[in-house]
Amino acid sequence: MDYRKQKTPVLFLAILFLGLCFQLPLQTIAHLPVNQTVYVGEQVNFNLNMPKALAQNIKFNVEGLKAASFSAGDVTPVAATPGELEVQVKLFGVIPLKRMILSVVPEVKVIPGGQAIGVMVESQGVMVVGRSAIQDQRGVRHNPAAEAGVEIGDVLLKIDGREVETEQQVRDLVNEAGEQGKVLTLELRRKGSDKNYQIKVKPIFCNETKRYRIGMFVRDSTAGVGTMTFFDPKTKAYGALGHIISDIDTGQPINLARGKIIGAAIQGIRAGKRGEPGEKIGMFDHRGDIVGNITKNTNCGIYGQLQNTPHNFYSSEAIPVATAQQVKEGPAEIYTVLEGNKIEKFSIEILKINTNARADGKGLVIKITDPKLLQKTGGIIQGMSGSPIIQDNKLVGAVTHVFVNDPTRGYGVLAEWMLYDSGTFPKHLSDRNFKEFDARGTVACIHWQKFKF
Repeated sequence: MDYRKQKTPVLFLAILFLGLCFQLPLQTIAHLPVNQTVYVGEQVNFNLNMPKALAQNIKFNVEGLKAASFSAGDVTPVAATPGELEVQVKLFGVIPLKRMILSVVPEVKVIPGGQAIGVMVESQGVMVVGRSAIQDQRGVRHNPAAEAGVEIGDVLLKIDGREVETEQQVRDLVNEAGEQGKVLTLELRRKGSDKNYQIKVKPIFCNETKRYRIGMFVRDSTAGVGTMTFFDPKTKAYGALGHIISDIDTGQPINLARGKIIGAAIQGIRAGKRGEPGEKIGMFDHRGDIVGNITKNTNCGIYGQLQNTPHNFYSSEAIPVATAQQVKEGPAEIYTVLEGNKIEKFSIEILKINTNARADGKGLVIKITDPKLLQKTGGIIQGMSGSPIIQDNKLVGAVTHVFVNDPTRGYGVLAEWMLYDSGTFPKHLSDRNFKEFDARGTVACIHWQKFKF
């Protein structure tokens, strides 16, 4: 009898059995975020959520901790010193499965916001938001910009070497060149590119407007209403919106040149319904105590400094900011304004947590459960973005997007990510691996509109 032939199916079955046993643990480990954060003085917990018998076979090696090696089922060590530690995950302590970065940071406390704010942004250059044909004096239609290769979403930076910042400046330079019979050199940048390109274009006299044009519409600034997420009383730093500011027509993120926020008062609500997101109707309040600059426009919100300490808070008590690992599915609350300047608290449910979704800021799936808020707004509406999410007296995130086909549900951004983008936490070593934000997703809940000044 050939014993080798008998052993082959037994060995195969043993390997298959082991594979099935560890399929769930391996999938769980594969979905662990590459970067994790823990506060100084807290236990290191990687939240594997698997049976202890299986967890004991997963080993973590973390150089820099008192207990440098431990099993997933053990009592985990405490992170005592700030810094970034490399984590190696191994099966049976031998087979390498994954490498991660563990950031140990001091606990941060902020005052949760909820105030309605007016947001005013000027972009670097001017953005091409439309194209139109020009009818010349003979009745022939042309579009010099389109024929030269200009696309909607391109950012116009210079005309004949001169930097452009306003629509009026572009209009005057084009008309002046047309009157002189000159060919213009436009310097532009395309979405997703870090290099500029140049084109030549000759203005045409428009028989309708009685001036020279090149066939494109541009925008130099935008304004809207959103919600402040948090405020640091020590530094006067704030975070708001929870998502990047994008152009309303092109969906392209705005390359920030200058910007500021001021207080806003909510004058009315248009409730949302399936397929039609609702909105807050607001008016800028120049007499309020919220005045600040905008220094960053990122996938996880806008950030800057306030000139003064605001007085309008739901609670002036600073609360801890939760790390991503501290957030859990279940009940939570949001702070937001529905009328005037009054901040109110409403109940929600955190349905899902995705700690690997930082590239687009959609780390939470939430559902509005508060009867009053549902009756008034129908759910999440435009202008609510940035509304802080509170769970267990910790700031865990901010409302960012609404599901167009179900306004009771939407996305939120994790507060930890906002602290990294604000500069409160040091940047992760692997931030360069995050993908570029794609603004063509679900409807962003900042409400851009025309305002009374």
